[in-house]
Amino acid sequence: MSANTGSLILASSSPRRRELLAMLGIAFEVIPSHIDEEEIDGETPREHVVRLSQAKAREVGRTFKDRWILGADTIVFIDGEVLGKPRTEAEADSMLRKLSGREHTVITGCFIYHPELNRSAGTVVESRVAIKKLTDNEIEGYIKTGEPFDKAGAYAVQGIGMFMIEKVFGSHTNVIGLPVCEVVGALKRLGAIRFLE
Repeated sequence: MSANTGSLILASSSPRRRELLAMLGIAFEVIPSHIDEEEIDGETPREHVVRLSQAKAREVGRTFKDRWILGADTIVFIDGEVLGKPRTEAEADSMLRKLSGREHTVITGCFIYHPELNRSAGTVVESRVAIKKLTDNEIEGYIKTGEPFDKAGAYAVQGIGMFMIEKVFGSHTNVIGLPVCEVVGALKRLGAIRFLE
């Protein structure tokens, strides 16, 4: 098991990130950040996730100066376009049709920060995901489950959406929303947690 040597804050409301940390036995508290997540013109996908993961951690760090804070941001990227979280059935339908029968990239930026110690570490992880060719019925049926609406790219690799995943190249947990191997390694290097010691 793990034991915190500091008190970790997850600056995210993502249930998937919360589940991944909990599965590892890492003690943490959820305190979501409230930042503007809009893209900036000319910003690359990597720059976008780096900026947002840092902004999330630093925003929470203004209140909790004596704690380790983990900020993360995940995007789905295809054909030069970032696919966010669909707000309507039409948006979900459009995203799923773009992804159908193709590969796309999932990019997550993570930033670990301790304001008082002025210590930090960041990482960006990219994975490729191959989606099977989806039928109209599969797209419509999946949208009706409601699952696509709080997921970047309109699917959940760890949920019902797993039916459409042919292959994941790279970190599977990155596609879920938190590249666990890289994050645990950074937390250990910073002394934020002790894990399996």
